Amino acid sequence: MSLFGLSTSNPAFTTYFWNTSRKKRKLGKMTLRGVVLKSMFCLLLVSLTAGVSWKLFYDGVEVKWITTGGLIVALICSILISVKREWVMPLTIIYALAKGLFIGGFSAYIHKIFPDLPFQAVIITLVTFMIMLLLYVTKIIKVTQKFRSVVITVTTAIFVIYIVSFILSFFGIVISFLWSSSWFAITFNVVVAIFASLSLLLDFDYIDRYIGKANKTYEWFATWELLVTIIWLYVEVLRLLKKLAIRF
Repeated sequence: MSLFGLSTSNPAFTTYFWNTSRKKRKLGKMTLRGVVLKSMFCLLLVSLTAGVSWKLFYDGVEVKWITTGGLIVALICSILISVKREWVMPLTIIYALAKGLFIGGFSAYIHKIFPDLPFQAVIITLVTFMIMLLLYVTKIIKVTQKFRSVVITVTTAIFVIYIVSFILSFFGIVISFLWSSSWFAITFNVVVAIFASLSLLLDFDYIDRYIGKANKTYEWFATWELLVTIIWLYVEVLRLLKKLAIRF
């Protein structure tokens, strides 16, 4: 079973993206080294623009529209990547730069109220990534069709809730359980963080399946998707730490 034709929680790993013609395969095959190098490059871009946004915040610049603009641009890039596969390389780079602006401003704001919380979130995200990779490599958690279906369904529902909340915020309507520090809000945040972590397993599984099969262009799709999941996980961890800090 799959939702909206997807076989993973991330659109970059659907059959639509991975169906390649014989002509395109002549460009070279996708390699793990290529995915790793591109991912590291894009994470560096995220860090650079996050640093710019962070500095502007502490220089007294109002970064609300910079962070919001970064989020919107990143969303537009994701939509365009879904329909314009040939633009994946420049769009992934733009996505990384835009998401960095969002993360930088968002993290700086939280750091001002709760010092060092963003750095703790980075460490937790990295540790979680390594644990998920270990669980996948050792097959302690096997990515079955049923596992995919559950993760896809839940993550899709989560993203729908977030998108609706983002749209409603422009009209002054706030979905309280997304932002409050109530126990229900914390529980919801924990569930979201767990499924963000589980999404990494699906990503590893699909990259593993297409190494040496898909053409080299799809290394950029893999990079984009890993960025989406890693950044999502970081944001959820940071939001959870913030709620716990307020609560305790």
